[in-house]
Amino acid sequence: MAPIDASVINDGLIKTVTEYVEAYMANYDGSHDFNHIQRVLALAKHIHANTPNPSERDPLVVELSALLHDVGDKKYLKPGEDASSLVRDLLVSYGATEEVANKVQTVCLGVSYSSEIKNPGRVLELIKSHPELAVVQDADRLDAIGAIGIGRTFTFSGAKTKGSMADPIQHFDDKLLKIESMMKTDVGRNLAKERTQRMHEFLKWWQSEEKLFQG
Repeated sequence: MAPIDASVINDGLIKTVTEYVEAYMANYDGSHDFNHIQRVLALAKHIHANTPNPSERDPLVVELSALLHDVGDKKYLKPGEDASSLVRDLLVSYGATEEVANKVQTVCLGVSYSSEIKNPGRVLELIKSHPELAVVQDADRLDAIGAIGIGRTFTFSGAKTKGSMADPIQHFDDKLLKIESMMKTDVGRNLAKERTQRMHEFLKWWQSEEKLFQG
């Protein structure tokens, strides 16, 4: 019997994981729904394809990490779930090798913005051994900025709090306008520059309209 083509196995794994993620994200608010995953996946593929030395990165790890990066996110972690092993255990149960499952788990845990703020050196070290992290992290952060990022910011705030619209506006200074300087790939930096300019323009419009009632 001829051996099964690895690409067939990988395609089947990606299909199964995609179906799992779509169901898993169904209960998330609109800022972190399956549409977000699809955008991050598309961005990750684009960055990987246009970043030098693609042979240094495993495209399967890039794709699976993009699909699974929000599974086990602390903002939405379900009771009884262990974020440190959830992705790994899931992939192994679906037939992924231990090596691939461990790499994807490491990348998913390394994507976090707050974790990098606390220990930026650790992320840089992780990227040396897991270059796929730079791609997936940039892809996720790109979806947090620009026009879509603005929409996601207000969506998340509306879903999680009863505060005023001043809260998401403050989020621009607290996080969103800092993202451009934290990109890891040249492709990511170029895209982030354009999206950051859009946010600055939006804030100008916001401030201009605010003046009408501030006197």
